[in-house]
Amino acid sequence: MQKIFGGKSTTAKKALLLGAGFVVKPTLTLLSEKGVEITVACRTLESAQKLCKDVKGAKAISLDVEDAEALDTEVGKVDVAISLIPYTFHPLVIKSAIRKKVNVVTTSYTSPAMLELEKDIQEAGITVMNEIGLDPGIDHLYAIKTIDEVHKEGGKIKSFLSYCGGLPSPEASTNPLGYKFSWSARGMLLALGNTARFYEDGKTKEVSGPELMSVSKPYTTGYTGFAFVAYPNRDSTPFREKYQIPEASTIIRGTLRYAGFPELIHCIVDMGFLSQDSHDFLKTSSNPLSWKEATAKILGATSSSEQDIVWAISSKHTFANTDEKNRILAGLRWIGLFSSDPITPRSTPLDTLCATLEEKMGYGEGERDLVFLQHKFEIEHKDGKHETRTSTLCEYGDPKGYSAMARLVGVSCGCAVLGALEGKLGKGLIAPYTPEICDPLREELKEKYGISMVEQTVV
Repeated sequence: MQKIFGGKSTTAKKALLLGAGFVVKPTLTLLSEKGVEITVACRTLESAQKLCKDVKGAKAISLDVEDAEALDTEVGKVDVAISLIPYTFHPLVIKSAIRKKVNVVTTSYTSPAMLELEKDIQEAGITVMNEIGLDPGIDHLYAIKTIDEVHKEGGKIKSFLSYCGGLPSPEASTNPLGYKFSWSARGMLLALGNTARFYEDGKTKEVSGPELMSVSKPYTTGYTGFAFVAYPNRDSTPFREKYQIPEASTIIRGTLRYAGFPELIHCIVDMGFLSQDSHDFLKTSSNPLSWKEATAKILGATSSSEQDIVWAISSKHTFANTDEKNRILAGLRWIGLFSSDPITPRSTPLDTLCATLEEKMGYGEGERDLVFLQHKFEIEHKDGKHETRTSTLCEYGDPKGYSAMARLVGVSCGCAVLGALEGKLGKGLIAPYTPEICDPLREELKEKYGISMVEQTVV
């Protein structure tokens, strides 16, 4: 009889796991090892069967979550539904769970569409737990820990910085962007178009997506072997309330990349390659254009010669200096944008570029990824003394097992599912923003799975 969170056995507990992404397998395996019976549901039966192979207590089904009747049938058979599908579909799963009075766990941010269901969730008496992966997820667990400790001692959080990067390990960062794709290139590039909002020195600041790379700057982590740059990510301002730090004059949550990434991406943005506008010359054809021809058309260059393409780029993008210009042009040349190679036409500049990036920038055999997450707190103690404290997670993937990203997201999600099965998380629409929710999850991850952030005072 296995126990979780020191509670009752999970014998006979059942879960519906929706999704086929890279984080599904770690979640599935963890739950199987705890004796949970899991139904894995994907649009295609083959995808679900592949995930279930050699996993005890797992069965595969084909399911379309947009078919409300079929979804209700499957949700009604289980104790918890785990939604690891794109976040836009979570409300469909939650509505079904409300009807069937079944708990839900997701790794996604709580969205406005979910908030609209909050009253119904409460009336159904169920738990809908969001934001429990890596970022969001583990980041919350350790932010709340330090903030709670400081407040209990009468101190104040004057500044809070939190940066996370999912990257190739240094020895695998073998391209001009220092980045590789284990998931959709489109998702990563689209995220670069999001406006960032944050607090800095008591002022609310906003940076539009096209200018995001221009505000990136070197970021010192205390781990001198890494040359990171950081830039803000989406809207950090709600975290003043969510983390209950009204005293903080600076709150920035953002992304880490290796040095060189922002300048090259900024140029690609200025060239128009993040456009989602459809063009006839980028549509599927038996005789697709070469990359240099497509690049010339996207830029409006006078010809497809490299000289004319470079002139067109220079009219749209300002290079800091000649060395940077040469480095960026070398990066564009490596991607193939000046070459005679045929494009893989996908209608839009964004999707056509993504097809090539995914082909050239995937992980090779034996390569591993790196996750680096760090909080940096500027603390003013009750006696007036100041302290800079960091919480850091540095984890490498296993080329023969899970990637670091998959393990950290999937195991965190699995622990939350176990908590939901035990009734340990509370009811309603929740996320890990309180010690009552965070403490047991953080301890479970550390003690049973070796997942933790290293906390230290640096000043």
